[in-house]
Amino acid sequence: MSYYYANGKQSVTYDAIVIGSGISGGFAAMELCKKGYKTLVLERGRDIKHGDYPTANLDAWELGINNIVTQEEIAAHYYKQNRLSWWVREEHKHFINKDDEYPYDEVERFDWIRGHHVGGRSLMWGRHCYRWSDIDFEANAKEGIGVDWPIRYKDIEPWYDYVETFVGISGQKEGLKQVPDGQFLKPFPLNCAEQHLRESVLKMFPDRVVTPGRVANLSEFKPDIHKGLRGKCQSRARCVRGCPYGAYFSSNAATLPVAAETGNLTLRPFSAVAEILYDKDLKRATGVRVVDTQTKESLEFFARIIFCNASTVGSTAILLNSRSDRFPNGMGNDCEELGHNMMDHHYGMGVAGTLPGFEDTYYKGRKPGGFYIPRFRNIDSASRQKDYLRGFGYQGQAARSTGDFSAASGAAFKEALLKPGPYQIRVTCFGEMLPHHDNKMYLNFDKLDQNGMPTIVFDAKLRENEMALRQDGVNCGLEMLDAAGCKDLSSYNDATAPGACIHEMGTARMGNDPKTSVLNKWNQIHEVTNVYVTDGSCMTSAATQNPSITYMALTARAVDHAHRSINRNEL
Repeated sequence: MSYYYANGKQSVTYDAIVIGSGISGGFAAMELCKKGYKTLVLERGRDIKHGDYPTANLDAWELGINNIVTQEEIAAHYYKQNRLSWWVREEHKHFINKDDEYPYDEVERFDWIRGHHVGGRSLMWGRHCYRWSDIDFEANAKEGIGVDWPIRYKDIEPWYDYVETFVGISGQKEGLKQVPDGQFLKPFPLNCAEQHLRESVLKMFPDRVVTPGRVANLSEFKPDIHKGLRGKCQSRARCVRGCPYGAYFSSNAATLPVAAETGNLTLRPFSAVAEILYDKDLKRATGVRVVDTQTKESLEFFARIIFCNASTVGSTAILLNSRSDRFPNGMGNDCEELGHNMMDHHYGMGVAGTLPGFEDTYYKGRKPGGFYIPRFRNIDSASRQKDYLRGFGYQGQAARSTGDFSAASGAAFKEALLKPGPYQIRVTCFGEMLPHHDNKMYLNFDKLDQNGMPTIVFDAKLRENEMALRQDGVNCGLEMLDAAGCKDLSSYNDATAPGACIHEMGTARMGNDPKTSVLNKWNQIHEVTNVYVTDGSCMTSAATQNPSITYMALTARAVDHAHRSINRNEL
C-alpha cells in the first residue's frame, strides 16, 4: 500500500520508524537495521557526530571561572534546570536545553533535565547499570500497589545478557538476589579507603555490600564485541563532556554507527514528532507527522512498525497528542492511564565523613565510578520495615581531599597545596518512588510552543512513603561510615523534586490488562500493536536501580518480538 501526505504528495515509506536517538532509540535503530529493516530515526534536535564534544579535552583553567556558568546566563536561559545548582556547568551546558527556548509548566515542581540532539542523554548519563530482579518485578502484585508487571526476571534475563555483552559493563560478581550478576568486564577496583569501607560494613552489617560501581565504561576493550567507534576508558573523569574515545557507551559511539554500517539507517535531525498517525480501518498506526524545527514544514513519514523512544516525557507527549476519532484522549489511552503514574528516583539525601589513616597511600587516575551499595531493606522477611515499602541504594566514592588553602602565602602555600589531605568518603542515597495515579503529566492544548505543539504540564510530587524511607536511608548511611571509623560525620536530607534524578518513568506503563495499562508484555500498545514503546515511560514500577540497562534490554527484546511477528505475518 502507498501512503500520501495530507496534501496528496506520495511519501517515502520505511520498514520501521524510531522516534528518538538516545539510549533506547539508538538500540532500537541498531537492532532493526541489523535485521534488515530500512529504518528512519527521527531526532527533534541537532545532529552530533561522535567526537563533536567541544570541551572534552579542555583543562580546568579553560572552562571559565571554576567551570561555573555566570548568574546572568543562568537567569536568562537555565532558571529551571539550575535549581539543581550543581547541574549546569560550562563543560557541558551545550548539551542542555535552554529553559527559555523549551518551556514547560508545573503544578508541582518538576526538574526536567534534557537535551535535544542526536544521542540525547546517552552523551551525559551516569552510566551505572544494575539488573532488576523478581524482588522488583513482583513488588506491585505482592503489595497491591499500581498494577502487576506483565513480565518477570526470567523473561528479560537473556536480554540483559545480550545487551550487557555489547554495551560493556565493568563490575564485580557478588551473588546478590536483589541485583543479579551480569556479563561483566573487569571492575574498576575499589581504592584502599573504599575497600576498608567494604570490609568494615560487611563485618558489622552482613546484609550490606559495598561493591565497585557497575558502569558502562570499557575497563577493557574487546574489538570482536565492542563494535562502533569505541576504545578503552582512560579514567579521565570527564564523561559528562562526551567521550572522544567512545569508552563509555552512547548512541553516538556505539549503536548508531553500527546501524549506519548496515546501510539501512536514515537519520533525520531537526525533526520533532507531533503525532503518530492512525488508520481506523486498518486498526494500526501508519506513520508519523513531523515538524521540521528549522523550516517549520509539516511532513509525514510512513512505516510498518514504529518504535517510540523519545524519553518518558517526550513519548508520552507524542501519544497524548496523537488524537483521533478512535483515540480522542491520546493513542493507547483507553485505560486513561497515559501520562499518569510518573516516577523518578529521589535523592538529596546522603552522608559524608573523614577516614583517618591511609596517609601513605594514593591512587592513580580518576575512575569513572566509585562504589555502590545495593538495596538491603524490604527484600525478605528479615529486612521488612514497618514504616515504609521498598527501599534505597547508595552510590559514593572515597578520595583524598585537596591541599590546605588556608596556609600562608608564597612557598608555604604552594607546598601545602601539593600535600593531599585525609580520605573523605561521600555517599548519596537513591530511593524508590511508588507509582501513584495522581502523579502525572498532561498537555495544555491552549498553549502552543514554537513548533505548534501543546505545552507539557507536570503535577507530581514525593508522597508519604518516599518521605518515610528517606530518614532511614540517611541513618543507615551514618551507621556504615561510623562502622568504618569515619570522623566528622555529616548528613543531609533535602527532598528533591521528581525529575531531578533524571530517571523519570512510568507514564505509559506495561501491564496485563488493557483496562489499567497502556502496553502489553512485549511493549506494544494494547490497541495498536505495531507501535512499541520501550523507553522509560513503559516502566510499571521504579525499583532503586539505575534504569537505562533495563530500557535497552526491553528494547532488544521488543525488536526481536516485532521481527518474529512480521515473519509470521502478524504485523
